[in-house]
Amino acid sequence: MTSLVTSAAKAAHGLAASLLEKAQAKVGDKLPLTQTIKLAGAPDKPTTLGLTGRNVIVGVFGAFTPPCSGQAPGYIEKYEQFKAKGVENVYVLTVNDAFVTDAWAKSLAPAGTQVKFIADDQATFAGSLGLIADATDLVGGPRSKRFVIISNGDEIETLIIESETAKVTTTAADHVLTLL
Repeated sequence: MTSLVTSAAKAAHGLAASLLEKAQAKVGDKLPLTQTIKLAGAPDKPTTLGLTGRNVIVGVFGAFTPPCSGQAPGYIEKYEQFKAKGVENVYVLTVNDAFVTDAWAKSLAPAGTQVKFIADDQATFAGSLGLIADATDLVGGPRSKRFVIISNGDEIETLIIESETAKVTTTAADHVLTLL
């Protein structure tokens, strides 16, 4: 019975990931600003992103995972450098629930941060951009690919997707700063 339930769960997660997949976003595309997300610290207040000006959206695989917990601090530490280059907001997006996302943000920046952490708990934002990875075998369900979007309002100016989710190279804060 257990193996039947396990098989059914894996199939359901795989199906969910495939349903979320679509053509991958590209430079010039519009961001899905009507998709519901939750900001860390506000799990009971679903919202949407109302982007104006230049913004940086950092998609990470999962809260508390080693590569992501190594990547996000660079954006926290260099927040003022992003602002000096004309960036209005820096967002870190993860396909985790708002409680996990909030706990992760607090663990990374106990004194607080201007970087906004987004819980895309149903993977609708990342999924509508075609930036979902089927991580069923590793974490039990779909997760975000590791990416960075530099937007001007709702238009994608730059899109970087790591070729290997477990590595942080082209999506590291230092590299992204050179692109602004």
